[in-house]
Amino acid sequence: MKIAVITRSTLYTVKGGDTFQIINTTRQLKGLGIDVDIKLTNEPVQYQQYDLLHFFNIVRPADIVYHINKSDKPFVVSPNLVNYHEYDQLYRKGMAGRLFRYLPQNSIEYIKTIARWVQGNDVLATTSYLWKGHKQSIKKILQQAARILPNSKMEYEQLGEFGAPLPGYTIIPNGIDPALFTWNSNLPKDPGLVLCVARIEGLKNQLNLIKALNNTRYHLVIIGNPAPNQLSYYDACRKEAAANISFINQLPQEALTTWYQQAAIHILPSWFETCGLSTLEAAAMGCRVVITDKGYTREYFGNEAAYCDPASPESMLAAIEKAAGTPDTDTLRRKIFEQYTWQQAASKTAAAYKQVLQQ
Repeated sequence: MKIAVITRSTLYTVKGGDTFQIINTTRQLKGLGIDVDIKLTNEPVQYQQYDLLHFFNIVRPADIVYHINKSDKPFVVSPNLVNYHEYDQLYRKGMAGRLFRYLPQNSIEYIKTIARWVQGNDVLATTSYLWKGHKQSIKKILQQAARILPNSKMEYEQLGEFGAPLPGYTIIPNGIDPALFTWNSNLPKDPGLVLCVARIEGLKNQLNLIKALNNTRYHLVIIGNPAPNQLSYYDACRKEAAANISFINQLPQEALTTWYQQAAIHILPSWFETCGLSTLEAAAMGCRVVITDKGYTREYFGNEAAYCDPASPESMLAAIEKAAGTPDTDTLRRKIFEQYTWQQAASKTAAAYKQVLQQ
């Protein structure tokens, strides 16, 4: 079995959760004996070499439509379906924010795609996207896909809003590397240390988090690089931060384990999360976790996390206080090691490949 995983052109230059999802899942797939190549959407693909195509990021439909128009291969899609509409309409700054207040979600995503292309920050794989539009391009993908591989059932159900009949699905969990994120329970945690591991940008909402924890008894450490086009947001975060707030540039995962080992709490107060990979990693290493209530997070964390409203610094502080006062439990850690590992993700992905090819 030979698979081409095809994904956005900026996978390595602008790293996100999908970067780690793709790299780790494909590594485990190779361990299962499946021949997998990662191809960026702007790279040539010799389609005849592959049995199946696997696309990521349905919110970038031009990338996918280009390849399905050129090949006659069956394909599956990991949607990575995010919904930033609330943030775009209510909280995004500048000219884009003023414009987006009056537009529906699909129009906003269309404008973002064109803007990335015009500014030279991304490629526009097919010009058909220009006249077909965002929603119709996604409907075409859903109508032709052999199978959908969402990260949660909630994500799959959200796809119904595009108005196309949905193909069958296999839930592929996000995960961690259990060999890397191994907590030493004999080492004490710092009860006042709160981590936020994420790219620094408006969507991840560090500015409101800083407002929540400024001059409190907590020491907040924000680990991540600023998004390339949001340096002004990063500057606003640095300016707002009191003495109990620290910033560290993005760290490799091996170095993150030292911080997860020390911290009592990890918070990810984003405007939307499909899961929150850093939250999974932190929980695996014994941190109590606080996460946004926007997105599909409850399907992963259930009652084992404290949830916050990203619009409210008061909600964030209250959720952190709740997490700090919660008795220690191993329930979430066990769940992660049993259900949310890259080995699990690869095993279920391989099963989905076989099911499609047998059909």
